[in-house]
Amino acid sequence: MEHSDERPRVSYLRPQLIVWNDRRMDTNGSGGGLPPPMRRRLTDLHAGLLRLHKLLLDDERAIYEKAHERTAPGKLLQLVIGDPQFAWLRRISELIVQIDELLESEGNAFAPATELINQVRSLLAPAESDDEFARKYRDALQRLPDAVLAHREVTAILSQNN
Repeated sequence: MEHSDERPRVSYLRPQLIVWNDRRMDTNGSGGGLPPPMRRRLTDLHAGLLRLHKLLLDDERAIYEKAHERTAPGKLLQLVIGDPQFAWLRRISELIVQIDELLESEGNAFAPATELINQVRSLLAPAESDDEFARKYRDALQRLPDAVLAHREVTAILSQNN
């Protein structure tokens, strides 16, 4: 079976196995340049950050809609990309993308993975900073019990020793 190299084809066979251009990669560690414990940690961190990001995005959307009007899903994407009110959330989005890229990389990625984990740890330590992200993040944690739980989940992953 031949496939064009121009367009990767991804199909999900089961939760722990991904087929990428007909090359199998076990998400528990038999692909890429990461040791299995670090790969698992990054995969867990990715999932935790996605949950946290969704909670924060839903909250920011509610705040926006109180001041403006109800937003359609297509307009929400435009707001997330371009509206200054949502800019603080882009820092989490960027980290999620970087984790994706690292999990797909083939080279020795242990040092970049460690650095990325440290970046997430620094970003989610809002008491240590007073920039826009830290202020809005602290406020969201005060409003949203589910965000506190998601924050706790992510910080537990960050505190693992791999």
